[in-house]
Amino acid sequence: MTPPDLDREVVHAKLHRLRELLDDLDALPHLDGAVLERDRMLRHAVERVLTQVVELAAGINNHLVAARLGKGALGYRESFLLAADAGALPRDLAERLAPSAGLRNVLVHQYAEIDLDQVAAAVALARTDYRAYAQAIADGLPT
Repeated sequence: MTPPDLDREVVHAKLHRLRELLDDLDALPHLDGAVLERDRMLRHAVERVLTQVVELAAGINNHLVAARLGKGALGYRESFLLAADAGALPRDLAERLAPSAGLRNVLVHQYAEIDLDQVAAAVALARTDYRAYAQAIADGLPT
């Protein structure tokens, strides 16, 4: 079976949306668990943005991995590691981002008590590491 072609427009559109979400996170004041506990609407918005960030990145990862390696990831976490294998991400960045898939699963499925301090820490991670992710993906796209 022939791997699908890389659709740069799809990747660029997802990167654009990812950067918009990161801009939204950048616009937030300092967050900690207590702030998110007091302001439920803010907490819900932050949780939704974080899940979308991970889902967009995993979608990008899967697209790149399918085009470059001819296979798909078994889950969100693995998609980051395979993206590194495909040369789309530096390995250390992929390893830092892979655990964000676990938080995404907790937020989406709510099968565990949500640690709001962990959610606030995930915002800080997104602001830095997901920005680096977007840049690495954009830099690695063929022209």
